[in-house]
Amino acid sequence: MALDLRQNLKQTQQLVMTPQLQQAIKLLHLSRLELVDTINKEMLENPFLEESSSYDEGFEFPTESRKDSEDSEAYDRELARDASWEDYLGEFASTPKSSQTREIDNGEELSPIEARYAAKPSLEGHLLWQLRLSTLTDRQKDIGEVIIGNLASTGYLEASVDDLASMADATPDEVTEVLEHIQLMDPVGVAARDAKECLLIQLKNLNYDRDPILVDLIKYHLEDLEANRYKPILRKFKIDMEDLQEYLEVIRSLDPLPGSAYGSDEPAYVSPDIFVYKNGDDFVIMLNDQDLPQLALSPMADMDLSRASDPEKEYFNERVRSASWLIKSLYQRQRTLYRVTESIVRHQRGFFEHGVTHLQPLILKDIADDIGMHESTISRITTNKYVATPYGVFELKFFFNSGLGLADGSQVGSESVKALIKKFISEEDPKNPLSDERIGEMLKDELKVTIARRTVAKYRSALDIPSSSRRKKHL
Repeated sequence: MALDLRQNLKQTQQLVMTPQLQQAIKLLHLSRLELVDTINKEMLENPFLEESSSYDEGFEFPTESRKDSEDSEAYDRELARDASWEDYLGEFASTPKSSQTREIDNGEELSPIEARYAAKPSLEGHLLWQLRLSTLTDRQKDIGEVIIGNLASTGYLEASVDDLASMADATPDEVTEVLEHIQLMDPVGVAARDAKECLLIQLKNLNYDRDPILVDLIKYHLEDLEANRYKPILRKFKIDMEDLQEYLEVIRSLDPLPGSAYGSDEPAYVSPDIFVYKNGDDFVIMLNDQDLPQLALSPMADMDLSRASDPEKEYFNERVRSASWLIKSLYQRQRTLYRVTESIVRHQRGFFEHGVTHLQPLILKDIADDIGMHESTISRITTNKYVATPYGVFELKFFFNSGLGLADGSQVGSESVKALIKKFISEEDPKNPLSDERIGEMLKDELKVTIARRTVAKYRSALDIPSSSRRKKHL
């Protein structure tokens, strides 16, 4: 048999989800306490990441133009080495650095220890919050509530489409349309029927479903992958082990149990991520940097590698890149958190001036359009993030609420209505409690808005307040 050399041109599609992107997405989700634990863990595992013991008063974060004009690797190292959390905080603060110590002390006074406990968010509550702020019609939202009410603690759907259609008095096509919308909510993949569907939904959300090999691996070969039966897969798809490892990394980055992070009703300790308080006619926004280590690259990052072996060089470069990525991802997280809070303060100035009764209607798209980010990013950064205000400590998602139309054409936020309902009931006569119909009349007098009795009952139930017959006390 004759041997010859040939050149072939082959077009392939390669999946690329950089470690930096994965890390940045992960950090957006973390609460402040979880962020501190993650940073401390990284410092233990990465010898090139250390806590800085001094501040560089003259350092400022480079702009994008500087990044574009200089060598990327040199930029990363300079940023990681010189960045200190004092400057970090100074860039995202509404006041000069010289007055920050006093302001942080004032910020702590806004959140006494008894105000830092909150119920751990439930999967149902998190999904209902997104559903109410979505652009779906009222009928679709009613169908969505039925779907969410039939989810297991793992996030999987426990009823068939036909059963859901019967419960919601809708057609299977209507249920399917709403179901597909819910499956793309945060966490992505919720309301799937099984693990395969859950992973395929996440692939679609990441635009990875364009690769037929990856889709087939999840559809038909999950058991083979779990049992490490790789040889039949390599033969079937005509790929090598290196290619298969790339596919495995993508699959491992997916979450087969999207609801597992929710479900506990135990109270959780809340540490505010941000302090907002009034200073004159303006509001000051301060990021909480307490307990956050001041990260920097170790001087070892400048070691001479001329005598090092190839494996040593590879390990060295990978660890240095990982340290740089972490610091840059933290910077991006803080920058996003600050900009979102700044936009919320602009949209909800009435709340920060007068309290809960002045909350305005606000949806994710409003903030996303204001600061030029995607709605999914806003959803991630407002989850498990708390802000200390003059009126208490609130989760950032608290400021997003649907609106009710007033007689003059304006709108009032649903949270404002809930606050008034709670106020009316707290002041009622225990022997003659207010009925839902009477509360509706009082809201009409107060807000000049007509609210149906069943809407009042819905808001009252959301506040865990029993009906008037159960509140009545026989003295």
